[in-house]
Amino acid sequence: MSYFNVLYAFVALPILVALYNIVPKKIRPILLLLASYAFFFSYSKFLIVFVMLSSLSIYLAGRKMSSLESKKKEKLEGLEKEEKKAVKETYQKNKRNVLVFTIIFNAFFLFIFKYLGFFVKNTNHLVSFFGGNNFLPIIKLAAPIGISFYTLQAISYLVDIYREKIEAEKKLLKVMLYLSFFPTVVEGPITRYGDIKDTIYEGTRVTYQNFCFGYQRILFGFFKKMVIADRLNIFVKIIFTDYMSYSGPAIFLGAIFYTILLYMEFSGTMDVVIGSAEMFGITLPENFRQPFFSKNISEFWSRWHISLGQWFKDYIFYPVSLSKPVKKLTTGIKKTFGNRVSSLTMGGIALFAVWSLNGLWHGAGYQYLFFGYYHFTLILLGNIFEPWIVAFCTKAHINRKSIPYRIFQTVKTCILVFIGELFFRADGLRAGFSMMKRILTDFQFHHIGREIASLGLDIKDYIVLAIALLFVLGISILRERRIPIREKISKKPLVLRWTLYYVLIFAILIFGAYGKGYVPVAPIYADF
Repeated sequence: MSYFNVLYAFVALPILVALYNIVPKKIRPILLLLASYAFFFSYSKFLIVFVMLSSLSIYLAGRKMSSLESKKKEKLEGLEKEEKKAVKETYQKNKRNVLVFTIIFNAFFLFIFKYLGFFVKNTNHLVSFFGGNNFLPIIKLAAPIGISFYTLQAISYLVDIYREKIEAEKKLLKVMLYLSFFPTVVEGPITRYGDIKDTIYEGTRVTYQNFCFGYQRILFGFFKKMVIADRLNIFVKIIFTDYMSYSGPAIFLGAIFYTILLYMEFSGTMDVVIGSAEMFGITLPENFRQPFFSKNISEFWSRWHISLGQWFKDYIFYPVSLSKPVKKLTTGIKKTFGNRVSSLTMGGIALFAVWSLNGLWHGAGYQYLFFGYYHFTLILLGNIFEPWIVAFCTKAHINRKSIPYRIFQTVKTCILVFIGELFFRADGLRAGFSMMKRILTDFQFHHIGREIASLGLDIKDYIVLAIALLFVLGISILRERRIPIREKISKKPLVLRWTLYYVLIFAILIFGAYGKGYVPVAPIYADF
């Protein structure tokens, strides 16, 4: 059952909301768990057992670490300083063993389902290179829906207990709901247990405001996905499937359209899932913050897929940069080359680890690794050259806060993003480089009109796209200016409010890209 299925948004969800209000408060979290498992089962059938296993493993590991912490405190009473140090080290080591084992246990399933085929294929290639025969069978396995998302949530739960940021949950049901909550299970956002536990289990009655605000987000998500993303999907599929038949400008336009498609599908999904959770009084973290207004690639990734970026920052970047080997290396560099080189080295090593894993997280393929290293290179170069750019602008009397300079930065960032997404969407790394070569060498602008006309969209589609994109842009500008749009609408007269709602509903019904000739975009991030 897709989030953009009418049955989900206008049948299953309202029924669940009604039942949620009817049943006793203590039963409401159980109802959400049952609904979550039913939703998961509709996608992955009996692969649901793996999210159950993950839930059980982190619950038991959390309880074990909590027990070790309690025993440590008991042992410390009345001991001398040296004895206390030894006890602390022993129990910390035991906690770390529990943590590492459980992380490996959960990561193992992620590896089997997502990366085993990639590993086997490349092992066979390596053996063939040295004259051997392919000896490992390539097995394709259907992965449980959202395994990359709930595995990261599981790891964050364990690490936060280990770091004593949260207490281990005593009720298994709560951990099960945290890991499988139906709005987040397909495409995120990646939640932290400490941030969500107070609202997800409280069982607060659905209020009129939450219901209305939730459906406003859901309708906006439907608009972005059905009117824009599904319409662009026709153009994008043709370009990326048959790129050799098109000139450089058409291919670059395909890269731009794919980036817009990806944003509209993913952010539209976030609107639906955040709106769904909001109905039950559950606050999920925002995953996008107007990323196309960014002035550089680093800022772009602080605004795009925010929950993933924060996860890598907290659980990869900081641990790597503060690890003993890195600190030892950068201390030596600091003595020889100074603070700046030392800081760049430390950040560069941590960034490399982050973007290697970020690329692999998105998929088992060299194009995803390249995608990660592409952004790692851009961010690292930005960090290296930033002082020189500031010095140049100062000498040239260029105001970096002026509107023209900010527009230049935004356009430059968008172009770099479009190039990265081209490789991300391409059918393999070789295809990505081939497409990039055509963009740089095949400047047949005189064919662009005929090529665009052959890419599945007619003039009416382009008019609808232009108006829809301007509408989304307008909303984004208001959000960037921190104008509370929904709150302002809620204060308008009833007739005006419902007029706006019906305009949005009819825009989706009339201009949505469904029916003959249109192929809806599959949930893109569900594959990651």
